[in-house]
Amino acid sequence: MTNPKLCGAIVQAVKTHRDNRGVLFEPLTDAELQAQRNVHVVMTQPGEVRGNHVHRTAVETTTVVGPALIRLKEQGTIRDIEVPAGEILRLTIPPGVVHAFRNSGDSAMVLVSFSTNLHDPAGADTQREQIL
Repeated sequence: MTNPKLCGAIVQAVKTHRDNRGVLFEPLTDAELQAQRNVHVVMTQPGEVRGNHVHRTAVETTTVVGPALIRLKEQGTIRDIEVPAGEILRLTIPPGVVHAFRNSGDSAMVLVSFSTNLHDPAGADTQREQIL
């Protein structure tokens, strides 16, 4: 699934290798990895939400392991993306797009996120906005 113009974000299916042990995937290509300044992995409990923020300058690339509900908001328009159980999607989220992720399953949801900005504990690049 690829939708290059969904609320300014690029949404792509992630190539995976699946076998009886589980799933393996690479969230970025070698070339994409070179442009990143931060990486974080988030485990979110069932029913809980992560995100609910927007970045002023950073481009965030997030890989989501479903089931999950992704909500994006740009210029007042809200878009929802349902990620079915077992599916893995990657979003490239430009500055100015509010984003949030809800765990819609019954076990931990996994997010792997990269940012073009260094992590700033003061949050100067991140503005909270609850959309989910």
